[in-house]
Amino acid sequence: MATAVMTSLDTKSRAASRGMSDIRIRNLFIIPTILFLIVFNIFPLIYSLGYSFTDFRASSNAAARFVGLQNYRELLNDPFIWSNFAITAKYVIVSVTGQVIVGFGTAMLLNRDIPLKGLLTTLLLLPMMLSMAVVGLFWKLLYDPSFGIINYTLGLGSFEWLSNPDVALYAVAITDIWMWSPFVMLLSLAGLSAVPKHLYEAAAIDRAGPFYTFFRITLPLVAPILMIAIIFRTMEAFKTFDLAYILTSQPTTEVISIRLYKMAFQEWQTGRSCALAYIVLIMILAITNIYVKYLNKVKER
Repeated sequence: MATAVMTSLDTKSRAASRGMSDIRIRNLFIIPTILFLIVFNIFPLIYSLGYSFTDFRASSNAAARFVGLQNYRELLNDPFIWSNFAITAKYVIVSVTGQVIVGFGTAMLLNRDIPLKGLLTTLLLLPMMLSMAVVGLFWKLLYDPSFGIINYTLGLGSFEWLSNPDVALYAVAITDIWMWSPFVMLLSLAGLSAVPKHLYEAAAIDRAGPFYTFFRITLPLVAPILMIAIIFRTMEAFKTFDLAYILTSQPTTEVISIRLYKMAFQEWQTGRSCALAYIVLIMILAITNIYVKYLNKVKER
């Protein structure tokens, strides 16, 4: 009896000890993480929001003067800013559409029983593991009108890809498609592998054609995960800066991130650039919200 009581007490003591230890470990990890988020994420957001209502210039020693909503009004009435938004929207549509078509198409091919499937999948994932700077410089060489392999392969002679204002944005979008289609492919493969095989077997018994099978079975079941890929890629494409900045300096490729960079660090309009950053943030949140609502509708079907 005494032994049983001692054992019970030891068990409770060990549990209490584990509980204290768990709380201590939890505090050791959670508190620093919260402090890190506050210092490096939330505080700059609040600080820049305050500057967006001032005429502050980081290059000047003059104190920031409160101007209310003037920066927001001027930006929203500036046709050049809307031109940058239009270029960004065009880039996002071309880039994300291309990534979905190429990524999903590749996933459909890899979902079959083909030799060296694992090796092919790994090789196709390599582009998105590279840094933006490396990819930008690599494709700058490929697009070179004198010795670039793209002109040589397509027989385009000395065609200018990056200095042609009508083509430069598409050249940047093609590079982005090459780099991030594997991301869509990876998510699509996960969705395709989760489709129950008995649905295809039932469709085969009913003599359903490939067109019917794709649009009635495959696409509806993969659509939710495909929507998640589209949300991620749209947000990233909207914020793109590196590729467009490295590849070309055409006015027709000046997406909103490049305009924001120039306004903040070349023209030193700090308060105005903070206001533009918040306008961009609100637009991304609005677009994401629309996508999420559509994703919920797709899930309910």
